[in-house]
Amino acid sequence: MSTQPLQSSGHDPGRDPVIPPDRRPAASGDQAPSAQRLRYPAVIVLCLTQLILVIDNSVVNVALPQIRHALGFSATGLSWVVASYALVFGGLVLLSGKVGSIIGPRRALLIGVSIFTVASALGGAATTPAMLIAARVLQGLGAALAAPGTLVLLMSITRPGPQRARAMSVFVLSIGIGAGLGLVLGGLLTTSLGWEWVMFVNVPIGLIVLVGVRLLVPEAPRAPARLDVGGAIASTTGMTALVYGLINAESHGWTGTPVLVSFALAIAGLLALVLIERRHAAPVVPLEFFTRMRSAAPLLAMMLIPAGQAGFLYFAALFTQDALGFTPLQTGLSVLPFSAALLVTNLLTGRLVPRYGERIIGSLGMSALLAGLVWMSRIDAADTFAGGLLGPFVLLGLGAGLTVAPLTAVIMHQAPPARLGAASSLNQAMQQLGGALGLAVMTTVYGAAAGAGEAGAIATALTAGIVFPLLALTLFATWARPTTTAH
Repeated sequence: MSTQPLQSSGHDPGRDPVIPPDRRPAASGDQAPSAQRLRYPAVIVLCLTQLILVIDNSVVNVALPQIRHALGFSATGLSWVVASYALVFGGLVLLSGKVGSIIGPRRALLIGVSIFTVASALGGAATTPAMLIAARVLQGLGAALAAPGTLVLLMSITRPGPQRARAMSVFVLSIGIGAGLGLVLGGLLTTSLGWEWVMFVNVPIGLIVLVGVRLLVPEAPRAPARLDVGGAIASTTGMTALVYGLINAESHGWTGTPVLVSFALAIAGLLALVLIERRHAAPVVPLEFFTRMRSAAPLLAMMLIPAGQAGFLYFAALFTQDALGFTPLQTGLSVLPFSAALLVTNLLTGRLVPRYGERIIGSLGMSALLAGLVWMSRIDAADTFAGGLLGPFVLLGLGAGLTVAPLTAVIMHQAPPARLGAASSLNQAMQQLGGALGLAVMTTVYGAAAGAGEAGAIATALTAGIVFPLLALTLFATWARPTTTAH
């Protein structure tokens, strides 16, 4: 799992205007922000919105063993509970920012949170795997529509300088604590009320957000934008087909008809995406990002980092409960060292990057992620939590906290100047899609190694996942260019 970067406004009606955030006009309804104090209630509501979107996967991860037993998921099919949400979220967030520009970010956020809330209620009521997956897809749709508006609205109700800096620090902190809060909350709810409540809990929170946004947050200005629906459909279809083929390769065989059809559809989706984006004036995936390794490498690294992290949280939940016999609550508490290390390094990264530069700090973080995954891949059935998991959890948390901010800064700095908004949306999409892709690969390996027992299969899957942070480190260390001068 990864900390999400700040979202784009999606304002890209052809080509993104290069307007620094501190020079953007205030929203209508906030005509004189310089004469007002910081609207903490509105900031808190927007941060709460972001928080429920960030923690949704972590809160579900803890309940996965109970979901598998209650609904009858297969060992590899269970990964769709996580992957379906990430695929839809990541695929449609490229388009949804522009939708928010057209209809207004506040309206888009309200519609998105409404869909997310209804989908959460349907997910809690699910009695079959298909019902739960359908609800997760709907959740992803709502999250994709709501997410881009949170930062746009936050910018519209604050003035540049210390006021905006305070608001942004609260916003970033809400993202940083999301993983830890989700894991503990998921464990508490699953243990005391049942797995259904990791879905139902979003209903009252969603209602609070809806009321709070209506009462406290004014609408930001709308802007004309051209929608690249074809590009969004092609990218989402291609990635979903690829993930489906990978997940089902173990059960159907690599040459099975469903798998070959899925891979063929994935290739067709990629080719269609390239053809569509070459002709569209406002593409969701501007191809110039990938014509030079200087700009492509950081984006690919941003996809590979969550690919390894998603597997870590997924298999940590399975190992602690199925191999160590932990309750869901104990599982949530056991991952607190990861969350604490991530939070500490999140707070320190802002001081370390100006001193040492993004390349050094980001490479150090990726090295810690790699080392943590290598260490965790050595677990076996005889391990205890302290002997087999505590050390890897701390290393992985340190690495995650040191990686995302420098990598995001490099991506934004090295993007073509006229495509800053598209770069920010693509940055977030790569995280979601990378997590789904990595989990698909690792669960396929996990299913194929089932004969080695639960611990052995998990260790094998984690070993396969080592390739993701290794490739990310290689790409970033080789091609990333610093945005600041270290001193």
